[in-house]
Amino acid sequence: MVSSRQEDRAFTTLLTYIEDELAFATSSYNDAYLDRRISARMRRRRVDEYAEYQALLEDEQEEQQALLDALSVNVTSFFRNPEVWEALRDVLRDLSASGSRRDPIRIWSAACSDGREAYSLAMLAHDDDHVDERRVEIVGTDIKREILRAARKGEYRASETNDVAEQLDPMDRWERFVEKDDEWFRVKDRLRDMVQFKRRDLIREDPPGTFDLVVCRNLFIYINADSKRAVFETLGSALDDDGYLTIGMTETIPPSCRKQFEPVEKRLRIYKGTPESTRR
Repeated sequence: MVSSRQEDRAFTTLLTYIEDELAFATSSYNDAYLDRRISARMRRRRVDEYAEYQALLEDEQEEQQALLDALSVNVTSFFRNPEVWEALRDVLRDLSASGSRRDPIRIWSAACSDGREAYSLAMLAHDDDHVDERRVEIVGTDIKREILRAARKGEYRASETNDVAEQLDPMDRWERFVEKDDEWFRVKDRLRDMVQFKRRDLIREDPPGTFDLVVCRNLFIYINADSKRAVFETLGSALDDDGYLTIGMTETIPPSCRKQFEPVEKRLRIYKGTPESTRR
């Protein structure tokens, strides 16, 4: 029988293997989150011990990819927390009213998953008469290549656990922007043309430019304190002067980073960058 201490060592060895050999930054994530995802794969493969599962990974490239897919955080929806999106409507209005009419309004959907957040931003811009959607440029980034390919397609299948129509309900007459064909929902070309998707590692890489609005929601609940600080530094450095940041409603800014952001709608987790955050 394997002791608890042996299992702990085997789990640590497995995480080191995943980071070194599969290039997934396990050291950036909470152990509890990693254990849940790894254990789910172990149950699927009917493996009981971490060492046994590592041997399986070393032998099967397909299982390596399956694990990487499982470890990637891809929980998303259209218009998640509708009240946040109504507040973001005001943010887009403010950005559209400020600056030259020739200046683009640059938005970054960080950790964008399958693109629903980025396309929600595009819909919001098109829906509001006070926002000039022709000026809006959206960049969506994620670490996972496969999920980015899905994002570029802009096609979403409804299921018992993925009620796309219900997600779209906060947008009045959403059929203007999304076509429905049986159980498939397809984002129209005029929205897809507004969004460019790129691969980016938020923890290890610089931001893909500077932005008027950065949206990074529901990532920080999965990563550890050191990585959280690193990501907030990255997001802050991506904000243009008077740029906005939005994070998930259950997330908080680390104490060491709070001087970089001032609340605009604190309950809804909408902030503005301070000179300290935008100093580069």
